[in-house]
Amino acid sequence: MNPLSVGVVGCGYWGPNLVRNFRSLPHTRVGALCDLNESRLQHMRQLYPEVAGVTDYNSLLQETGVEAVVVAAPVRFHHPLAKAALEAGKHVMIEKPMAASVGECEELVDLARRRGLVLMVGHTFLYSAAVRKIAEIIRSGDIGDIRYINARRLNLGLFQKDINVAWDLAPHDISIILHLLQQYPSVINCQGNAHVTPGIEDVTNMSLSFGQERFATIQSSWLEPRKVREMTIVGTKGMIVYDDLQAQQAIRVYDVRVDRPPHYDTFGDFQYSYHYGDSHIPYLRQEEPLKIECQHFVDCIRSGDTPVTDGHQGLELVRILEASSRSLQANGAPVRLDRPGASGDALPGDAHGSSVSTLSAVAAVSLSPSA
Repeated sequence: MNPLSVGVVGCGYWGPNLVRNFRSLPHTRVGALCDLNESRLQHMRQLYPEVAGVTDYNSLLQETGVEAVVVAAPVRFHHPLAKAALEAGKHVMIEKPMAASVGECEELVDLARRRGLVLMVGHTFLYSAAVRKIAEIIRSGDIGDIRYINARRLNLGLFQKDINVAWDLAPHDISIILHLLQQYPSVINCQGNAHVTPGIEDVTNMSLSFGQERFATIQSSWLEPRKVREMTIVGTKGMIVYDDLQAQQAIRVYDVRVDRPPHYDTFGDFQYSYHYGDSHIPYLRQEEPLKIECQHFVDCIRSGDTPVTDGHQGLELVRILEASSRSLQANGAPVRLDRPGASGDALPGDAHGSSVSTLSAVAAVSLSPSA
């Protein structure tokens, strides 16, 4: 089997991690790197002298022989870089968020479909053992029906110049929430403030309303003294706390719930029932989610399968981000999600490869000794 040649565009914060992981995959090689910063390219050449480095993107597309392109540049460049790669006949993987607007995402999805090329988005947390385990617990019914999800993703920086903190940090939590609930939200509310850079919010609070009286809240900030990566999932029978900073004990499941009496005759008879049971920490096999994601991209190119996090997933997430921006501009007013079909639709399963079972299968294959 000839190795698949991958080109990585953008060698700043995240690009080197992509290069490292693609180089570690069997039957895959990093054929070229591209960055406008010559000093960054020089640094990467010292680490990987066998990999060509170019500052001209057209040279990467036309002269290096790469078959796939991974875009890790600032968001404002996602659409033009991905579009040029697709038009050149290259498979494309784009870091989150997929593009700067719904219109740009729709163009990329349509172009990839017409050219018969793989288009994948880097929603990396969906490939993590912790999120897969949480989805498994929810699917088993152990914590009952989901009531709400609360997420906090906070740290000091990294400040972005072209997107606010909601577009930078919330995509991680939105992708996880959509995957766990298997449903699109119907209404978005978002409030925030720009304290450092005028016009670019560095603190936001977002609320996503779903059907069945379920909702999720997402707090994002670049202005926190501590790094926080927490999510709480509250069900009718139990609760889950997910702390991504605790590698060995990322998930704790609580047998805790609150029940209200089925009926009562007087106010004095009304008593909430508080149930306090045990908690446990499920075992998680340690494997870098980014490596699983990169392997999945390569596997989909070879097999022709639709990626778990395909262009449609990226499009719908950007649709939510656009709605959050409109809500921000309206001082937190509710914005009904503008998407085809009825609001609160269930996520597609086999049609777009987004079902929980599909993701579990990806993980099983990627984690096998032969991978």
